[in-house]
Amino acid sequence: MRPADGDLYRRALRGIRQRTGVPLAFAGQLRDRRLVLSHFLGARTNGLRDLLVEPGKGVGGTVLAREHPHGVSDYRAARSITHDYDDPVLGEGIQATVAVPVAVRGRVDGVLYAAVRDDLPLGDRATGALLAIADGVARELAIRDEVDHRLELLGAATPDGLRAELAAIAADAPPGPLRDRLLRVCERFGGPAAAPETSLSARELDVLGEVALGCTNAEAAARLALKPETVKAYLRSAMAKLGVHRRQQAVLEARRLGVLP
Repeated sequence: MRPADGDLYRRALRGIRQRTGVPLAFAGQLRDRRLVLSHFLGARTNGLRDLLVEPGKGVGGTVLAREHPHGVSDYRAARSITHDYDDPVLGEGIQATVAVPVAVRGRVDGVLYAAVRDDLPLGDRATGALLAIADGVARELAIRDEVDHRLELLGAATPDGLRAELAAIAADAPPGPLRDRLLRVCERFGGPAAAPETSLSARELDVLGEVALGCTNAEAAARLALKPETVKAYLRSAMAKLGVHRRQQAVLEARRLGVLP
């Protein structure tokens, strides 16, 4: 059975709270071309729950229409959005919010939001964190779609061929229920498939995580309580282990291996 996609979105909300410190994170999934807000962390009211967001309306609808992040620092006075949903948004006390799309193979599957109830703006760092989390959600959704497609071919495919394809998907899947499911299916076709391994240390992963958020070496050092030279050393070591020569290449490769969200 396919893991529930809602669980994936709820896990994303925990990541948003942890990475940005915002008091409110929520998400919606697309149904019949409309966004249904159904996952919340930190909500005080039920006003936004199950709200249907139309493309082009409000912050989320703007994201749907443009397929691009969008945010406002003063929701009540914002001119870049329509105000169709003022009652539930302002009833929740939201003052600033930013939202990003979860796009799977060019198709928006949902939208992730971060929001605050004071006049502190949500800057580029918060947007970068949301984009990184949305990318992780999109990658796992794409893998789940591919798994479902491959399992539909069970009756027509040869065992060896199917096992090889599923093993390749497992190698790209992040640790968790989905990878476990893939490995169990592989075992039905002639033995277990090895999951990808990495020799990256915990500190190297910490540094790559800060790089993924767009931090400079100095900013990563301050956030991790390290010296900038130490951050550089960890970054050089991680790039060497991953066989790349640039910071962003290291982030992409670590995500491909499933060791970085």
